[in-house]
Order: sequence, then C-alpha cells, then structure tokens
Amino acid sequence: MAQYKLHCFCQSGNSYKVALYLQCAGLDWEPVLVDYFNGETRDPKWRETVNEMGEAPVLDDGAMRLAQSGVILSYLAEKTGKFRSTGEAQRLEALRWMLFDNHKFTSYFATYRFMKSFMKQEPDLGVMAFLKGRFDGALAIVESHLGQSRFMAGDEPTIADFSLAGYMFYPPEESGYDWPKSNPNLAAWIERMRALPGWKGPYELMPGQRIEPLR
Repeated sequence: MAQYKLHCFCQSGNSYKVALYLQCAGLDWEPVLVDYFNGETRDPKWRETVNEMGEAPVLDDGAMRLAQSGVILSYLAEKTGKFRSTGEAQRLEALRWMLFDNHKFTSYFATYRFMKSFMKQEPDLGVMAFLKGRFDGALAIVESHLGQSRFMAGDEPTIADFSLAGYMFYPPEESGYDWPKSNPNLAAWIERMRALPGWKGPYELMPGQRIEPLR
C-alpha cells in the first residue's frame, strides 16, 4: 500500500499540481479516481466522507486528509523537504506566487479551458472574453517574471512552480494557447519543469478517461 493516496482525475490541473510534485519528489503514492464528470464530487456521501468542498485534489497520508492543492504542496514540502524553499525570504516569495496562482493564474485559465472544451452547453461569449482577458493579464505578469528568473522563486524549483504548472502541460487544443508561439519565457520555464526527473504529463499520471475537446 502506497504511503500517499491522491484523489484526482486526469483533466484536473489542480490535481496535477500535486501528482506532478509527488512524482518528481520520488514519493510513494497512488492515485484514486474521482469520477468528476459523472457527478461524484456533487454526491452528498462523497462530500461527507472525502471533501466537504466538493473538489479535487484530496491527499490521504495515513489518518491525515488534506484538500486544496496549495495546502497539500506546503504540507508535503515541509514534511519531506522536497522542493522546499531555502530560508524565510524564499518561502514567502513562493507563497506570494502560489496565492497569485490560485487567485488569478490558474483560477481564470482553468475556468476558461473547462468552458471551452468540456462544458456541454455553449459558453457565453462575453463570459469567455472576460475570463480570457483576466488570464491574459496574469499571464503577462508571469511571462515578464520568468524573463528574469529561472523558476518562480529563484534559481531552483519550489512548490510555487508546481502550483503554476498545473494547467501548462495540457494540449493546446483544449485552451487555444500555444505557449512557444505566444509566451517564450513561459515556454522555456515549461521545458525546465519537463526536464525534472520523474516528469510525466497529466494524462499519463492521473486516472480517468481522456475527453476530446467539445469545441
């Protein structure tokens, strides 16, 4: 039995943040499928027994159960020392980018991608334009930052990089973004992340049926 169990599914970039960390950190883990597209996270029993927030990922470490990718990444880094910040200044810098990611980078991009590729009903064009505009603003900040720094909080990867990487390895047809063409600094950072020992893409690393984009 693996030490860590990660409740996840392959379309979830938030789950991938943790799955990729576990993989690159060389930790003993196994995935547990969350059947999101058939409504498992909306099931009252699942919410009662797994996560009252109705979200993935969820990490089990023995009797410890944690939700929210940022909390999980912080817990694992402190416990294992893998990809942990060096010193207080870098810890706060990593936290700064993780909060930015959760509020502006991943949040807008994940919603935009879901509505574009996986939501059954046609998305509202005005909502899509709003989400894209908000993400593009956050993207410009990250692109500029990565022109000056190899990783988000310095010269070596930290949990901040795993946080921002959550949705960056999905195929361009799911979002319409082609990073090497539009964002060279981000694309170079993506390749640095891809070069980490143990790296695997989200559809290799997590369970679930791959779904072709609906539009």
